[in-house]
Amino acid sequence: MSQILSKALTLPCGAVISNRIGKAAMTEGLATAQGVPTPELERLYGLWSDGGAGMLLTGNIQVDADHLERPGNVVIDREPDAAMRSALASWARAGTRGGNHLWAQISHAGRQTQKNVNPHPKAPSAVKLGLPGGQFGEPVALTAAEIQDIVQRFGVCAAAVKEAGFTGVQVHAAHGYLLSQFLSPRSNQRNDQYGGELANRARVLLDAVAAVRQAVGPEFPVAVKLNSADFQKGGFAFEDSLQVAQWLEEASVDLIEISGGTYEQPKLLGVEGVEEEEKQNVKASTMMREAYFVDFALAMQEKVSIPLMVTGGFRRRDAMEQAIEGGGADLVGLGRPMCVMTDAPARLLQGADELPRYEATLSMFPPWLAFLNRIKTLRTMATFGVQYWFYAQLDELGNKGRPQPSMSVFAATRLIMSLQKKLLAKT
Repeated sequence: MSQILSKALTLPCGAVISNRIGKAAMTEGLATAQGVPTPELERLYGLWSDGGAGMLLTGNIQVDADHLERPGNVVIDREPDAAMRSALASWARAGTRGGNHLWAQISHAGRQTQKNVNPHPKAPSAVKLGLPGGQFGEPVALTAAEIQDIVQRFGVCAAAVKEAGFTGVQVHAAHGYLLSQFLSPRSNQRNDQYGGELANRARVLLDAVAAVRQAVGPEFPVAVKLNSADFQKGGFAFEDSLQVAQWLEEASVDLIEISGGTYEQPKLLGVEGVEEEEKQNVKASTMMREAYFVDFALAMQEKVSIPLMVTGGFRRRDAMEQAIEGGGADLVGLGRPMCVMTDAPARLLQGADELPRYEATLSMFPPWLAFLNRIKTLRTMATFGVQYWFYAQLDELGNKGRPQPSMSVFAATRLIMSLQKKLLAKT
């Protein structure tokens, strides 16, 4: 048994996570067209709850039905009615049946809303996502009143999930979603109180955190997912992230999850984006490790005392143990391995050396067509295709209780696109 991974973690609010493994947030696409949790979503989280993680993070729960990350997101954009409260409570019961924490990730997609959901999504500024293919629409700049409304929706959502039986919340301010868009000078070109210097660009995030904290009280875990950097020229840089982390600590946040990248530069996935990666001024550690963001967490620990969760790339138990022992993480986040191996945390806790790296064998194109990845549009398509394979595994788990790892990337892409089309037709 791994003594390090089995050690409990006490958060500043007093809540205790039973071990050092968390399931990272992954979009499920298993809600109804109206954003209501389903029995399929319950089945999925029941499997994960049985899988041994100390904490489970949900995928995006959206605060605006017009700004979905993808069709099938859960949506809490108002005080829930009786049916929604019942569905949320059933989901919470399934997701905590193993005695673990279940935290709701609260989000707004902003300009990263697919065009088939909203052709003119709201964003900090009218700056279109720089991806080829036409999948995303032309954004419209938010008014100050609309921003304040969104902030309050974060609080409404947090109150609803707490009442339902979730044991914590995470405010999503990473990966290029709305709060992350506000933090980036590339996507936030405002000249009012929400734009310009970093303190203004961070205002919406800090206001949202304040609204959430007010809604849930001082003893309920409140986390934030924060980019270490966007890894884009002129974007949110690591120096910015350090400062925001300090402000979040002052705001009584209990845990920061360190991640990085956007749709344009998907650093979290370990793949090449549509532009050259912007290197960050962070000293590389000599620690043997494979996770993408451990070095950033190590540097951040010099500035804040708040617990940190690191997600992205972990597969080997020794790397996880070294990250925790060396001060690079307090909690390790697992994502893609748990799309197939739902009991991955239990296996690691029992001494398994390594988890499968499924993505290493997945490709939209056969080897003899690999040269197509040099074309930006096709490379973007291939990246989304691999992601759709993982989406398909979650769909199989939710509907059938077991994954289908033999499914091809092409077949998975067709399946997910068909399911999304059906959901959109019902809205």
